[in-house]
Amino acid sequence: MAKVTRVVGRGTKRRTTDTGKKSSFAGDSYKEYQDAKAKAAGNRTVTTGRGTGKRKLSSVTKKSASAKGRTRVTGRGTGSRKGKS
Repeated sequence: MAKVTRVVGRGTKRRTTDTGKKSSFAGDSYKEYQDAKAKAAGNRTVTTGRGTGKRKLSSVTKKSASAKGRTRVTGRGTGSRKGKS
């Protein structure tokens, strides 16, 4: 396939990659990776909100949030519209 040059590190580095290689940061393979990391974390807790709260890593939701019925801010914060899907 074709070669793609990706600029990384605030423009200081360039990496050449092959487009035929499957992406590792999206799709089912990444979900499997996330599940494995969550299982390895076990019952550890992390602090949230400037140290005022705690949350177990095992209780993080895996469901993606829907924009249905929520207000979406547009135009640099000057306008808004309701999400349909």
